[in-house]
Amino acid sequence: MKLIKIDQQSWNTGIEKAKSAYRVFGPVKEKNDHEFKLLEPNEMPDVHCQNTRLSPKSIIYPQSQIMFTYSLDESKEDCRIMKEVENVKSPMAIIGVRPCDALAFPIVRKNFDTPEYQDTYWIKAYEATTFVGLACNNACGTCFCTSAGTGPFGEEGLDVLIIADGDDLYAKPITPKGESFIQTAGWTMKAEASIESRIEELKTSAESSVTSSVPTDQLKNKTTLELYDAPFWEQEAFSCINCGTCTYVCPTCWCFDVQDETHGKSGIRMRNWDSCMFPLFTNHASGHNPRNAKHERLRQRFMHKLKYYVDKYDNGIQCVGCGRCIRLCPVNIDIRKICDKMNNFDADSCVCEATSS
Repeated sequence: MKLIKIDQQSWNTGIEKAKSAYRVFGPVKEKNDHEFKLLEPNEMPDVHCQNTRLSPKSIIYPQSQIMFTYSLDESKEDCRIMKEVENVKSPMAIIGVRPCDALAFPIVRKNFDTPEYQDTYWIKAYEATTFVGLACNNACGTCFCTSAGTGPFGEEGLDVLIIADGDDLYAKPITPKGESFIQTAGWTMKAEASIESRIEELKTSAESSVTSSVPTDQLKNKTTLELYDAPFWEQEAFSCINCGTCTYVCPTCWCFDVQDETHGKSGIRMRNWDSCMFPLFTNHASGHNPRNAKHERLRQRFMHKLKYYVDKYDNGIQCVGCGRCIRLCPVNIDIRKICDKMNNFDADSCVCEATSS
């Protein structure tokens, strides 16, 4: 394990050096929460925040993004011709990415970068970004990352992992992009070999602080239509108000809408985050809506993350266990409980119970 030791002075100096080569983003206190934002000169990322309210996905995949511009002026040669807008202008670095949020990017890439379709806006932003992770020494109470394919010290999706031990920081380069970032920051002090055992202690302690364990081992074996017709969906959706908070705060939700906006003779084509929890999301031009009832929309969200994704990719669930949707849901809908119901669902037992009642 190659580790670089960083004291507080070197950390501050290194971040400022990095800003000369990258657009540097990091968690910053905003009112009562922390949010990822572009760091101003002499502004440091807050490495002591437990986690941000929103994941850093909006840096790669903005909430609103202009894709094309066009003119409706008949006197111009380019009238009605779409012109692509360049959205990525320089390398970016996101500092303080938690391992759960880092894992979300490889998961989301399965949607935006496929053999059949490449979303150049997402891919260009992703490839221009260096992900500097921050290990979690203490998990949030709603975290279940160890059940979702990662952990407090997970490395997948990261270029560098930063580990805090008291006032000392240690950087572990994972990829060539990570090594390049460390060189740019000027962090060169090699950590003493004895620190490796200390890092393992921190990792073990952090993993034990994850108190939620969510079973997912039987999801692949479940019959899709039986889960779809399971009797618990209306009960789970009873309190849902279709606000969409769960989808907006989720690092692995990727739904969007595309719309044109025209002012005078100038126009833009843009995409905006959308949500499968909204009634208009699947509303057809004919007026028909295949998911008109809220329990149908809630079922779609969880079936997508915990069944359709599992069946299509056979590589875990479309969830990283960050717990944001649990913490921020205004009516306390808990993905852990729904996942448990889906994983342990037995259609035959339900039929027997219904017959006996």
